[in-house]
Amino acid sequence: MINKIKLILRSLREYKKYAIITPLFMVGEAAMECAMPFIMGIFVDEIKQLNTPNSFFHTESGIPVFYIALILLIMAIISLICGIMGGKYGSIASVGLAANLRSDMYKKLTSFSFENIDKFSASSLVTRMTTDINNVQMSFQMLIRIVIRAPLMLIFSSIMTFVGGGWMGFVFVGLVPIVSFGLYLIIKHAMGVFMRVFKKYDKLNQSIQENVSGIRVVKSYVREDFEKDKFKDASDSITNEFIKGEKIVAFSNPLLNTSIHLSNIIIIGVGSYLVYTTSSFDGIDWVGGVLTIGQMSALITYGIQILMSLMMISMIMVMLTLSVEAVKRISEVLEEEPTIKNQENPIMEVSSGSVDFNNVSFKYKKEAHENVLNNIEIHIKSGQFIGIIGSTGSGKTSVVNLISRLYEATEGEVLVDGHNVKEYDLETLRNNVAVVLQKNVLFSGTIESNLKWGNLNATEEEMWRACKIAQAEEIVKAKPELLQSKVEQGGANFSGGQKQRLCIARAILKNPKIMILDDSTSAVDTKTDRLIRRGLKEDLPNMTKIVIAQRISSIEDADQIIVMDDGHVDDIGTHQELINRNKIYQEVYFTQNKVGGNK
Repeated sequence: MINKIKLILRSLREYKKYAIITPLFMVGEAAMECAMPFIMGIFVDEIKQLNTPNSFFHTESGIPVFYIALILLIMAIISLICGIMGGKYGSIASVGLAANLRSDMYKKLTSFSFENIDKFSASSLVTRMTTDINNVQMSFQMLIRIVIRAPLMLIFSSIMTFVGGGWMGFVFVGLVPIVSFGLYLIIKHAMGVFMRVFKKYDKLNQSIQENVSGIRVVKSYVREDFEKDKFKDASDSITNEFIKGEKIVAFSNPLLNTSIHLSNIIIIGVGSYLVYTTSSFDGIDWVGGVLTIGQMSALITYGIQILMSLMMISMIMVMLTLSVEAVKRISEVLEEEPTIKNQENPIMEVSSGSVDFNNVSFKYKKEAHENVLNNIEIHIKSGQFIGIIGSTGSGKTSVVNLISRLYEATEGEVLVDGHNVKEYDLETLRNNVAVVLQKNVLFSGTIESNLKWGNLNATEEEMWRACKIAQAEEIVKAKPELLQSKVEQGGANFSGGQKQRLCIARAILKNPKIMILDDSTSAVDTKTDRLIRRGLKEDLPNMTKIVIAQRISSIEDADQIIVMDDGHVDDIGTHQELINRNKIYQEVYFTQNKVGGNK
């Protein structure tokens, strides 16, 4: 656990100085607050001795009362300043830690391969970057402020009860273990409840994410009421757990109040007797021989400080225990090492778009018993148009994911431009392999900002050219603000086919050596599909184009067509060759044409 805490604290960085300064102010505040009741007791006793208005400056003990009042005022000001500065710098340090943690986690996530991301659900990652980090933020602020202040107050106040009240300090010392045991039982039962909340937060976030992203499906199936009930159940479950936990924690207040009142009864009862007794009590001499009114008032104040310190420590324990789980969950992300990294001295240039699969096998998890791909042998020349077809689950997408090294081949090797993809710099490789998915994503902003994801330095002329090749020119021209037209979150103001064409244009702007279209024209009509393929072939002849398709019409003019079946290559050939010899291809072709087809 210590290593995990150290890992979290690395994110302090530029806020480390604030984390160091804050406890120093807390020490100053605690020292002043513990010293003030003692000085106040002296002040009360000196006032008691005043006989005339002029004696305010000249008491029988010779101590100027004005000076004592001035000392108290200065101590109060110092305590106030220390408290304010401690709160200020503590807040800066804790908020800064949380900001850096979020940044570090996000950077870590962007470095993950798909294999790493598969370990964590999206809802769990959201919880870790919000709720968990908030818990760590609050706990860290308490750690550098109250965790320093409360124990010091407890220790200083306990010492001062003996200094100012002699053996009556044992009244508080005797109550401390009793109260501590009671708080321990409360915390122990409350923590079991609070710990269950984390997993329920994951479920709640998952429900929100699924409903927001799939709102069209929810509405089309008229499942709003069902989803509302599901969300309500998840929300109510968290609420009930928190209520249960807070009910348990609530017992700490009556426990402490009872202890405070009990100590006050003892101090006031016994102290009142001693105040009016100038002799010793049971043979035990007081400091100075008597218990004065000032000392008794100081004892009462110290008693409250001791018990309130215990209360703060108990709350700290609850918060820190909650944050322990949060620290573990955050550390899981920060400690996760990307399974795909750059090798030393990676290749920084891809000169051509040739692709070779040499006896490649692949499975998504090392512990999986069966491979997703088996003995894949494919050889693609630079500039070729390659089609891939096969049934759902045949491994089409898995094959192309290995080219851009989104996953690592389990066996064999994948070559680009004659070099193993592991030898390339990841950024270089992925900049030269553009992938357009079936489920395309447009980001909130403008058409221009979305297109420039492919090339930040793209000129307006280059953007229009890419749109023309992708058959997206008419989409942009139909908008009143052209390239500056607004794109809503997720591209909600564009149809599926329009999003696909804009995403193809975005990929073209990358000017990659290899372009992969993973069923990315499924939402466009056959005429537009044909025009896109023609544009890619005529305007980008040197680019290797790999098209995964369900429609044979999308790939029938390809240089080579790869037929996938159950994780292996069933056949490779031209359209006519496969029509003549391959049963899978024949079945798909004749089925599509029999029903009116796409030819």
